[in-house]
Amino acid sequence: MADLAAVVYAAAGTATLGAALLPRLLGRAPVSMPMVFLGVGALAFTVIDPLPTPDPVHNASFVLHLTELCVIISLMGAGLALNRPVGWRRWGTTWRLLGITMPLTIVVVALLGWWLLGLGLAAAVLLAAALAPTDPVLATEVQVAEPAEQPESDEDEVRFALTSEAGLNDGLAFPFTYAAVAMSLVGVAPAGWLPHWLAVDVVWRLGAGVLIGLLIGWGLRKLFFAAPSERFRLAEHAEGFVALAATFLAYGAAEAAEGYGFVAVFVCACTIRAGERAHGYHRVLHQYVEQIERMLTVLVIFLLGGAAATGLFAGTSWRDILVAALILVVVRPVASLLGLVGGGVGPRERTAISVFGVRGVGSVFYVAYGVGAGDFADEQTIWRIVGLVIVGSVVLHGITATPVMRLLDRKREDLAEEKDADRPADVTL
Repeated sequence: MADLAAVVYAAAGTATLGAALLPRLLGRAPVSMPMVFLGVGALAFTVIDPLPTPDPVHNASFVLHLTELCVIISLMGAGLALNRPVGWRRWGTTWRLLGITMPLTIVVVALLGWWLLGLGLAAAVLLAAALAPTDPVLATEVQVAEPAEQPESDEDEVRFALTSEAGLNDGLAFPFTYAAVAMSLVGVAPAGWLPHWLAVDVVWRLGAGVLIGLLIGWGLRKLFFAAPSERFRLAEHAEGFVALAATFLAYGAAEAAEGYGFVAVFVCACTIRAGERAHGYHRVLHQYVEQIERMLTVLVIFLLGGAAATGLFAGTSWRDILVAALILVVVRPVASLLGLVGGGVGPRERTAISVFGVRGVGSVFYVAYGVGAGDFADEQTIWRIVGLVIVGSVVLHGITATPVMRLLDRKREDLAEEKDADRPADVTL
């Protein structure tokens, strides 16, 4: 036991140091930090005997709570990073991705699970619900980096759309997860689960999540920036760890009211960000959250690499690989392109938004939650497909994200220079 403890401490220290150094060492290389730790995890669990097998099926409770913590921390960071005020037109791309792309993705993935994999309907819906949301944890290369110093500035459409989409669709996948769980317990006949699902899992839980996020965000915003006494005006003291208080308070209150905590955390973060947009405290909060998120991401991806090397993909067939590949390179891009038709986004930006639908930690959470709450005979298959998609996403998007975003940034700079020189230039890419 002592030897194992020593190995764990040494590995934790090395991983934490790596999380700090790798983003700087990798620079503009087409390699992401998750790619590195995925490989390190696979190698470590292959060659180091004392390490226990990180099987998500047998460690479901640990996996559930670890990924839950990682997602809510990343949701707070995503909401604080967004500089664009919430609005119907300003967030038009986001609403299209949520209202068109996400439902299309769920339908197609469920059909693939039922038709190609032979899953039952409930299991196919759970697979679709888990793989529908994009991830705010692993997609840092294609998302908004931090709150802007100048509030009048605006994010480019690709980073804004992918960040805001990931912030909201992690919570919006929950109703479909509840639908899958209900079908697994009471049967697929709509009369047995549909009325309760619509009234409670859709209307009540979504409403409660949004309302609680707004209320807590508004209250904390007043405390941070407008408390009657300067001693309580936390923005003047630059205490970054208060971001954790906001995260846990919003999530806990929403879950206690049986609302969606993921939605509440993101809405709370956006509400806080809406106050005193030029204040540097937003950056302090975001930087603190980002550091914790990075450490948790390292742990989750390290364990995923270990699981992939020690049996997660046992029994993988060509059908499994085909479905995972279709989800990554066909379903998400096509559904996004359809959702963004007529949305005023340029062709280059539209393509980038469609391609970079990163899957990751949120998908692991939903599978862990669903299989724990429901009764699914195809549990191993669901885990295997989700693992394939996440690993494929880490590798595919990790290789392509940096060069593609650099190309878009360069095109955007060229257009800005043309505009400054009073030459005709398109405003979209």
